[in-house]
Amino acid sequence: MEARMPFHNRLVAAVLAVFALAWPVFADDAALDKLFDELKTSDAQASGRIEQEIWNEWSKSGSPAMDLLLERGRKAMAEGDLPAAIEHLTALTDHAPDFAEGWNARATAYYQMGELGPAVQDIAHVLTLNPRHFGALAGLGMIFEQLDQPKKALEVYKAALAIHPHLSGVLDSVQRLEAEAAGQDL
Repeated sequence: MEARMPFHNRLVAAVLAVFALAWPVFADDAALDKLFDELKTSDAQASGRIEQEIWNEWSKSGSPAMDLLLERGRKAMAEGDLPAAIEHLTALTDHAPDFAEGWNARATAYYQMGELGPAVQDIAHVLTLNPRHFGALAGLGMIFEQLDQPKKALEVYKAALAIHPHLSGVLDSVQRLEAEAAGQDL
């Protein structure tokens, strides 16, 4: 029995360490809930700050290595090296499939390459993992517009606005699409 105690102690310590490391992730959900509540009632100026705080939370994978892959993918996108961005972000989604922001960043890279099918597939992953991802919804709306599906685009844009009432560019898109639809009805 004594030989099992050190193993048991190490096992308990390992399990406690996992829960201790996971605790901030659970706390972030409460912080995000608070930010989303603030976002719904904020004015346009305050919403920009709140939106940035939400993006900051979404960008935390919980792993420095995964955060580095996200950073490298975003940097490659910013530099216009979309194949490298997709390579980094694919490594991220392979190693952290439950990290929604990895999928979202890769969807953006695919969209920028004109690869709409893979972009939509990645957006589906994002929304499965994070149904409140207003950025993914806005991106999906842009894709629907590009595919000449204005009714679907309008529906998705409105879903994004239900989450983030002051989402930049989306309000304009909704007004434009509604005006176009009204013009068609005449």
